Amino acid sequence: MSETTASNGRSAFAQKLEARLGQKLVSLSESRGETTIEVLPENWLAASALLRDDAELHFEQLMDLCGVDYLSYGDDEWDTRDVTSTGFSRGVEGRMVGRFKWGEAITSENGSAKGIEPVPSPSRRFAVVAHLLSLKYNRRLRLRARCADDELPSLPSLVGIWPSADWFEREAFDLYGIAFEGHPDLRRILTDYGFVGHPFRKDFPLIGNVEVRYDPEKQRVVYEPVTSVEPRVLVPRTIRDDSRYEQASAERKAGK
Repeated sequence: MSETTASNGRSAFAQKLEARLGQKLVSLSESRGETTIEVLPENWLAASALLRDDAELHFEQLMDLCGVDYLSYGDDEWDTRDVTSTGFSRGVEGRMVGRFKWGEAITSENGSAKGIEPVPSPSRRFAVVAHLLSLKYNRRLRLRARCADDELPSLPSLVGIWPSADWFEREAFDLYGIAFEGHPDLRRILTDYGFVGHPFRKDFPLIGNVEVRYDPEKQRVVYEPVTSVEPRVLVPRTIRDDSRYEQASAERKAGK
């Protein structure tokens, strides 16, 4: 039976993954020709080694690895409840994570006083996703694990299994603050020395924590709290073709 016509609706490849990973597997999904599996953080290394070494899987190459922040996942700031059924009056509530000023986050303590519901935090906020390639079988696979601790998210390093994970893990550490246990040189790779925070986290302010300028008196670059930029919400404007505008444009050109 072919990979795409297995009797229970799963592809033969998905069934093979379920059989090989067994209890290590949390979930498996197939959508739009892509396969995604999730394992528990304690099985991250064992599942990765199995995917690489199993003769019938043979994912010998790590193509990419990245962090994910699921804070406010599924929420948005578009207000569609208090708008009219006609026209273009859809509004925006600029209170999503990243919009507020640093130190003015909406919490359960101050949210009720302002009449605003705090954005709920999901269980296991941070995850790491690895994209694998089997050159032997011409297959791709997405492997994910969620970090057990939201305060200090971490997972074992995959450098010992796929050396190409080295800089990818440094990038996830820099941008998301996810630590990788056993990494040979875990330090920032994209942000500047002394950078405060992790810029890809959803609660990192969109205007940043500090701004940089050159001080002519001190004759050096100085870092200061952000004061020149205010967080704001940009509402996209849609320009639609209309015969009235075309007629007005034609009349202007004709000198009428």
